Amino acid sequence: MAYKSLNSITKSDIEALGISGDVSEKLLRDLEDIIHGSSTPPETWIQISRRILHPNLPFSFHQMMYYGCYKDFGPDPPAWIPDPKVASLTNVGKLLEKRGKEFLGGNYKNPVSSFSSFQEFSVSNPEVYWKTVLDELNILFSVPPKCILEKDTSGDNPGGKWLPGAYLNPARNCLTNGFKRRLDDIVIRWRDEGSDDLPVNTMTLLELRSQVWLAAHALSALGLEEESAIAVDMPMNVESVIIYLAIVLAGHVVVSIADSFSPREISTRLKISKAKAIFTQDVIIRGDKSIPLYRRVVDAEAPLAIVVPARGSSCRMKLREKDLSWNNFLGNARNLRGVEYVAAEKPAGAYTNILFSSGTTGEPKAIPWTNISPLKSAADAWCHLDVQRGDVVAWPTNLGWMMGPWLVYASLINGACMGLYNGSPLGPTFAKFVQDAEVSVLGVIPSIVRTWQNSNSTSGYDWSRIRCFGSTGEASNIDEYLWLMGRAHYKPVIEYCGGTEIGGSFISGSLLQPQSLAAFSTAAMGCKLFILDEDSNPIPPYAAGVGELALCPHMFGASSTLLNGNHFKVYFQGMPTFQGQVIQPLSYLYRGFHLF
Repeated sequence: MAYKSLNSITKSDIEALGISGDVSEKLLRDLEDIIHGSSTPPETWIQISRRILHPNLPFSFHQMMYYGCYKDFGPDPPAWIPDPKVASLTNVGKLLEKRGKEFLGGNYKNPVSSFSSFQEFSVSNPEVYWKTVLDELNILFSVPPKCILEKDTSGDNPGGKWLPGAYLNPARNCLTNGFKRRLDDIVIRWRDEGSDDLPVNTMTLLELRSQVWLAAHALSALGLEEESAIAVDMPMNVESVIIYLAIVLAGHVVVSIADSFSPREISTRLKISKAKAIFTQDVIIRGDKSIPLYRRVVDAEAPLAIVVPARGSSCRMKLREKDLSWNNFLGNARNLRGVEYVAAEKPAGAYTNILFSSGTTGEPKAIPWTNISPLKSAADAWCHLDVQRGDVVAWPTNLGWMMGPWLVYASLINGACMGLYNGSPLGPTFAKFVQDAEVSVLGVIPSIVRTWQNSNSTSGYDWSRIRCFGSTGEASNIDEYLWLMGRAHYKPVIEYCGGTEIGGSFISGSLLQPQSLAAFSTAAMGCKLFILDEDSNPIPPYAAGVGELALCPHMFGASSTLLNGNHFKVYFQGMPTFQGQVIQPLSYLYRGFHLF
């Protein structure tokens, strides 16, 4: 559709969109004032998005303003521009205001102007950057690392060895109070579908810690071997978060299984991981439907199952003789309620979670997360999404996929609160939860946004608490994300592209950079990207080009092993080198994203 330039728009054009005459007249008058007072299209757009546009105006008017403003601008016009004063209050902004000259010397100007230089610094100075970020996150080590990165000289592990000599427990870091929070801070806000007119439920750090300790004691009572693989096949709810943290706190390894999987898919993952037990739910309740889950676990011939009731305190079916209800499982540790569970501190390279590729083209790759992977998730949230104490972070996901564990660590290690909706995220009840839980960082996938827009399910709900959106999983659409930004008075969408193998992103956005729609603005912190030409040679930095994306292997938190494959052969064998260093292809992750 062809849009007029802003100075050509008339009152009749606005009325044609279904806006009344009086309102159209005022909108046009405000628009003319902005045009006369602005010098550049980005400046004009920012004023329009702040002073004129609001969610109750037809989206067609939002489009008229956006495309009219940028009619002759060229590609990738910014839909959001950082305010320097606000940028200085972000996590990275505060760090750069304090230490920017130390890191960048005379090249440092201010957080916004110097962000790209700081990203380059994070790549060239991993020892300084990652020590700084781990300190900012207040990460607790029972034994500190000898150094940050020990580079590989044998060629067998191109990514090197991160945090050699360190011992830690990621769950302990989620449950520790310190300078970022108090024991009475709310760390989970949740609601069950069907209870949408009731107040949002809350859980404090003290309450979460107590319940995780109890579940960890109950796990120990099962008598499993150290570092046993224990599966979780449940919706993303309060109980599954408690279970996840308890498994990690006790030094075992979570096996992530999506609650949508068939018995065959469940069985495959249990066999690959050699799981000794599984936590599941009796059923999944979605509206009037009750979807069997325990039945699928039984059909998968799973080992010992601990079954959480979807509603109430009793399971809806008879369990196998060897299986335990959630209440009976916790009853094994009833005398230890309130007693601290001493975290099992493990080496940095010890496994903490086994996740899987989709398996659509064959047996799924079993990808172990180490104790470092959660730190990558938390660091990405700290830098790219600016998650802070006081934020409420919601992201419709599941512990069976990497964004589930990511949400746990990204929220809790940063001192923020998780927002969990135990139901479908597609309708107005989820939009109401975002409002009622006062969500400030909302993660999405494009197909969910498309459904919201087509059904108008966010209409009437106040999303003004949102500071930014995050988006991952699929290629984004410009108009859909213009609509999404408009629901929250034009807060930015931070594209977040990575993979299970990385524990986070390799390319993203930042609140210290202008953000265009459906586009990235920066490589992830600590990450060096290449674009390979048709001969598999890296295109020089800052040169225009089209090709396959590749990654320098020195990536904090990235996996270096596979349970059911040769990691080097899968990811590095046959790949080109750059300055003597083999580089890693990214074709196994996402395709179809637009870079700017």
